[in-house]
Amino acid sequence: MASLSNLYVDQGSDYQVTITVDDTDITGYTVKAQMRKSYGSSTAYDFDAVVSDGPAGKLTLTLLGEDSSDIPAGRYLYDVEITSPGGTKTRVVEGLVILTPQITQT
Repeated sequence: MASLSNLYVDQGSDYQVTITVDDTDITGYTVKAQMRKSYGSSTAYDFDAVVSDGPAGKLTLTLLGEDSSDIPAGRYLYDVEITSPGGTKTRVVEGLVILTPQITQT
């Protein structure tokens, strides 16, 4: 079962978070993470998701400010899935993304 964790992202700012998968060596795994307005939404926004320290079970999600500026502020759902080298997919974390509006425009 996936763990629950909410993310708070400032629209227009670079965002990065490192997540540790409990007691799991994820060397050789791939990672995918998306957020959507609702479970059935056809519009998805991708995080850049990579294994950052496989033996320690760490993965990193990144959302650049230039990308988050194009996403309407609000509350979203997200999850992170890892895929083993053998093709087994596992959802490791899920929750809400709160994208707070950007005031200062560049």
